[in-house]
Amino acid sequence: MGRFDGKVALVTGASRGIGRAIAEQLASGGATVVAVARGEHAQATVDAIVASGGRAEAVGADVTDDGAIAALVAGVLARHGRLDILVSNAGITRDQLLLRMKRDDWDQVIATNLTASFTLVQAVLKPMIRQRAGRIVCISSVVGETGNAGQANYAASKAGLIGFAKSVAKEVASRAITVNVVTPGLVATDMTRAISEKAHQDWAATIPLGRLGTPDDVASAVCFLASDEASYITGHVLAVNGGMYM
Repeated sequence: MGRFDGKVALVTGASRGIGRAIAEQLASGGATVVAVARGEHAQATVDAIVASGGRAEAVGADVTDDGAIAALVAGVLARHGRLDILVSNAGITRDQLLLRMKRDDWDQVIATNLTASFTLVQAVLKPMIRQRAGRIVCISSVVGETGNAGQANYAASKAGLIGFAKSVAKEVASRAITVNVVTPGLVATDMTRAISEKAHQDWAATIPLGRLGTPDDVASAVCFLASDEASYITGHVLAVNGGMYM
């Protein structure tokens, strides 16, 4: 038996990188995964899961659209009758020094990285409260803990997720719902693969474990927090950064 047998998991930003790895690991543990991304971008993730013998479905949705989120959650409940795990992973960057940052760059990042989690978590709480069980994991970033030049908007959104998750964790703990945060460090994704080998080496030199992380490193941490093994952990920030920030 898998540790997520009978569970239904909703993962946003599931088309690639960290989100895809999370969806695949949850499915390999027996969960039915609802993979969410814009348009049809999550279909490749679902195809890979199904090809491996797992259960998954792709849903196209804009996480900044309140109506789309309400319809998304309602659809999951109508099709599956329950919702056990939410992983709020969708995120974007619009990097620029603050003196040059446009208001739209700020608004888009906050809307996608922070406000969307508010909307999603609020939408899933009612069914989880009725079930008297649930796991919510928000994907933040090491930058939300350290700050980073040129990323005031991104860092603010990711730091906001930490305070948000801790607050919600206190509100719903009595209903056996846990709310936790994972803060990845430098992770090898499509974006970082486009960087030169020297840049990779320079980055790795700043990390005590001597390498960039992988999407699976992050997914393993998320799956732990989403499992029954973490039933006594809530309001926690789990760093997956190779020691670059302690």
